[in-house]
Amino acid sequence: MCARINLNFNLSPMPMGGTRAATTAGYDASLEHIKVLVESAGYVVTVQPFDFPYFEEQSPAELDQLSPVPVVYPYDDAAGFVTMEYSGAGAVTGTAEAVDLQLPPGATANSSTSGCEADDFASFTPGNIAIIQRGSCSFLVKAQNAEAAGASGVVIFNEGQEGRTDAFNGTLGEPSVGIPVVGAAFAVGQELVAGGVVARVFVDAISEIRSTANLIAETPAGRDDRVVVIGAHLDSVAEGPGINDNGSGSAALLEMALRLAEMGLAPVNQVRFAWWGAEEAGLHGSQAYVDSLSKRDIKDIAVNLNFDMIGSPNFARFVYDGDGSATGTAGPNGSGNIEQVFLKYFADQGLPVEPTAFDGRSDYGPFIAVGIPAGGLFTGAEDIKTPEQQAIYGGIAGEPFDPCYHLACDTYDNNNDEALGQMADAAAHALYTFAMTSSSVNGTDKGSDKARQSADALNYQGNKLRR
Repeated sequence: MCARINLNFNLSPMPMGGTRAATTAGYDASLEHIKVLVESAGYVVTVQPFDFPYFEEQSPAELDQLSPVPVVYPYDDAAGFVTMEYSGAGAVTGTAEAVDLQLPPGATANSSTSGCEADDFASFTPGNIAIIQRGSCSFLVKAQNAEAAGASGVVIFNEGQEGRTDAFNGTLGEPSVGIPVVGAAFAVGQELVAGGVVARVFVDAISEIRSTANLIAETPAGRDDRVVVIGAHLDSVAEGPGINDNGSGSAALLEMALRLAEMGLAPVNQVRFAWWGAEEAGLHGSQAYVDSLSKRDIKDIAVNLNFDMIGSPNFARFVYDGDGSATGTAGPNGSGNIEQVFLKYFADQGLPVEPTAFDGRSDYGPFIAVGIPAGGLFTGAEDIKTPEQQAIYGGIAGEPFDPCYHLACDTYDNNNDEALGQMADAAAHALYTFAMTSSSVNGTDKGSDKARQSADALNYQGNKLRR
């Protein structure tokens, strides 16, 4: 039997204001809390500031036809409309004016070029609301061209082919448009361009560039040409405290860092703990970090380990499918070896697992994009647990793995200590395997005996969040 120690999660109490969303007081307090602890433990600590595009809808948007037939279109509904991410704010009323539409729609998707060229607006009446068809170019280009032509608002409606009729969640990609922009169902667009229609668009949103920061803590010792980057995002969504998403991964990282320092163990390879900011806004923290790396820096990172949501209440045990054998989506060369470290660990513990794909939804994304081997663990989000998974892991079939995903109810009570303990044990095992190996990750998945002994010494049980 290996020696075990208890794990106490050291994230600060309930986030200030009930959230750790990037740029909030709760996020800043959590980052400072971790910073003090890892500095005291002897790590070389860097706070890496970065800017990112911020968007927050403060109240439901509105889209109405005022005349000739009054219609209130349903918000956030497939048959109605959805606010475009990074839309400008405002309440505007004006005549709905069609912009170079292709009606009936072409036989194939993206055949419409509506709004893609400034010339499309050559006869546009300033102050009108531009009604633009989806297709060909980006939503941003369409909205920018409309704004430049004097449009007071923009409705981009779906193109109309099979599978492209409902309202859609679109993004402008950046906060550079100052007028309200929404995406609507094809039928809504058809009604608005019927002729002589006066419409109203209302968007209540913040769309701007904000600043936040990553926190990086690295060991003073270890080879700096074979770095192990282990990361988790520290921010939550604005809707709630995010104790599972991702207090679970952030706290596990902190405890591993503190235990490693307490042991006085000098790793063979440098270990870099990273708490990423603004993940929920679009992986901005990890992307800013990778963007800051030189080609030499990228080559010097041997592996990226990512832990995002490892305490889901209705959990399953997911391991990223590094070699793509189960999901068809492989990580960079070496990712399969990372997967095997996790699979062997869970097999030794008698704990069944299943693969999950590199789907780009977490902070490993920027790393694999530049060829860095990656791997990690996950216990499930909004997807539904199957009866087969219930038979393996327990819990409730037909319910989400995390019913409080991105909601205010993702509190301490939403965390599953059993899942968190099992996944934290596996995370510690992988970390110390790669920290102590004298072999390339691309060439072997086996660490030294010292690595395995160290991992055993840092296995965790009896996990409780410190309240």
